[in-house]
Amino acid sequence: MNDGFQFIDIIFFAMIAAFLVLRLRGVLGRRDGHEGPVQDPFKDRQDDKKHNAPSDDNVIPLVDRSDPGGKESPLDTGEDIPDDDDPLAKGMFEISAIDPNFNPEEFISGARMAFEVILGAYSNGDTQALKPLLSPDVYANFSQAIRDREQAGETLEDTLVGIASAEIVEAFAENRTENITVKFVSEQINATRDENGDVVDGNPNAVMDATDFWTFSRESKSKDPNWTLVATNSLE
Repeated sequence: MNDGFQFIDIIFFAMIAAFLVLRLRGVLGRRDGHEGPVQDPFKDRQDDKKHNAPSDDNVIPLVDRSDPGGKESPLDTGEDIPDDDDPLAKGMFEISAIDPNFNPEEFISGARMAFEVILGAYSNGDTQALKPLLSPDVYANFSQAIRDREQAGETLEDTLVGIASAEIVEAFAENRTENITVKFVSEQINATRDENGDVVDGNPNAVMDATDFWTFSRESKSKDPNWTLVATNSLE
């Protein structure tokens, strides 16, 4: 009799186990090899971070460096080196040799933006905006002029009406450093007022023509896309 009861108990527990297995399959499902890859729960978050990553508003791209291996150096293609009778062409060749992705049109477009931004920051006395765009020597000169103006209680009104032209007039490479001088011809309104608001220099009602020569520089191997203003000169 006891053996009969034990056999019935075994059958009873087996039925309970089978019932639990069926219930678990109904709740959790069953993998049969056709469900596709398991989705990474962190992938969407990483993609969203990349998609929504903030851009660097301080960068003024003077040249497109998005494809560093897209072009060959003129030295690799066997292009003839310009002679010394054309220093600008020779300088542009030197820059292209160390920076095959250099694009003069894109550079000029960025240089015009830099000209406007730097003039505006200098007029407003914004040294924080100027610092990443200028070489240490040029920054020291600009910031000193701003301090002198503030100590004298003067304000500068410098309005860039427009840039008539911007062209590369000099270019050369020194080791791995690219140097390009741009001639800017622009229309500006310049006036300096004292602490009482009286004009002490310039004319706030007159548009004047200005010719400036700005030299930009960058290391060809640098990951920073910005060029730095390393020298300025103006025609009186």
